[in-house]
Amino acid sequence: MAIVTGSCRFGLWHVHVAWQDDLIYRVRFAREALAGPVPEELLRYCAGRPADLASLRSIATEGESVSARIYRAVCSVPCGETVTYGEIARRVGTAPRAVGSAMARNPTPLVVPCHRVVAKTGMGGFSPDVTIKEALLAMERQRRVCDA
Repeated sequence: MAIVTGSCRFGLWHVHVAWQDDLIYRVRFAREALAGPVPEELLRYCAGRPADLASLRSIATEGESVSARIYRAVCSVPCGETVTYGEIARRVGTAPRAVGSAMARNPTPLVVPCHRVVAKTGMGGFSPDVTIKEALLAMERQRRVCDA
């Protein structure tokens, strides 16, 4: 089966997804739509409905690199909760800056929920716009997207 691409809406943004079966290759936020389907669990999540994103795999978590270990640790953060860059760094045995760098390079946000990783003194960053991170966290805290 070939890699499929498509998008769905999340607020004012379009969530572009490249995927095959349950393996997600890339997730990006964009202003323009991309024709094609996305996995049902991502559709449900972005619509604010109960979704099991843990049923999807990310290419980012494969292997034993420091980044892959960081991404696996981030995947263990429960929906609706947050941890700091420092907490993830301690779990993995690396520095908080390494965690921040891995989050900035995360090829599959939402599947590897980097929006749940925050700075010790604030929200931290998110690309392309920190308001997406704020909206994702607010949705997880206010709705039942986590109850799949």
